[in-house]
Amino acid sequence: MSELIETDVAIIGAGPVGLFAVFQAGMLGLKSVVVDSLAEVGGQCTALYPEKPIFDIPGHPRIGAEELIQQLEAQAAPFAPTFCLDQQVLSVEPRSDRPGWLLGTAKGTRIAARAVILAAGAGAFGPNRPPLDRLAEFEGRGVLYLVRRREDFRGKRVVIGGGGDSAIDWAISLAEVAAKVSVVHRRAKFRAAPGTVAQLEALAAAGTIDLVVPYQLSGLEGADGVLDGVRVATLDGQEKVIPADVLLPFYGLAMTLGPIADWGLALDRSHIQVDPATMATNRDGFFAVGDIAHYPGKLKLILSGFAEAAMAAHAIYPLVHPDKALHFEYSTTKGPPGSA
Repeated sequence: MSELIETDVAIIGAGPVGLFAVFQAGMLGLKSVVVDSLAEVGGQCTALYPEKPIFDIPGHPRIGAEELIQQLEAQAAPFAPTFCLDQQVLSVEPRSDRPGWLLGTAKGTRIAARAVILAAGAGAFGPNRPPLDRLAEFEGRGVLYLVRRREDFRGKRVVIGGGGDSAIDWAISLAEVAAKVSVVHRRAKFRAAPGTVAQLEALAAAGTIDLVVPYQLSGLEGADGVLDGVRVATLDGQEKVIPADVLLPFYGLAMTLGPIADWGLALDRSHIQVDPATMATNRDGFFAVGDIAHYPGKLKLILSGFAEAAMAAHAIYPLVHPDKALHFEYSTTKGPPGSA
């Protein structure tokens, strides 16, 4: 049997909210172990859009997703968290010897913690694939579901399918490096922030981006895995081909809770119900923060997750130290280790 890792807080999920939970717990003197199924920290920010700019982080008018993760890692580093990466948590059970939880991972790692913070985004994720013939033939080369490096698209003809934030954000960003960017959407109304849509429309008016509406993807053209065109069609069947080197179908992610669904947590349509004052779930000592948590008025924003991580950490302190009173201090007064 593998060695048991003892800690105050087990954090499931190493995305931005999970990393900030390490900082918040550390500022209260709580030790953390962080578990993630991915091989590196960062969650979707690292796995899906490391170069995508983020505009709603306070104090950062614009910051790349990868840079945000690096900054959060540096912020958590003084508290020396233990990272257990590339391993999924399969089981979470109450401890039999004392209050707390025992976690087991797919690699046999065992973690004992007084409290658990679930910061797993929306669970396991994968792209929603468009129903196109020959799709698998082009996947990984001519059809991609994420952008890791903008430079990979320099001078290329890029077709983007979708009308949400990811589609619009990347259309605007890739227009700076691609030879041509075409956005295919079934209607002229886009599901993105109004300011971003205004940017898109301005670039379209200038001829920098081609808005292909109202159309939807209908086929792929090319040979030997090399894409040379994307076929699109109107709802009444009128078709045309857009010359293309790359298709980026941005139709959202298919989410699944996986083992989380079997942990006895109260669910609300694949999200975890929590008390918004503490982020506590229906199970003692088990908390949920970030996109996976649900309560009335919930906003799925990174900054909301940051605040939720702080509330969870403060709610956990009396569980770890039931005989100590927590005297609230601002970070400007206390500071992290080594900041003096």
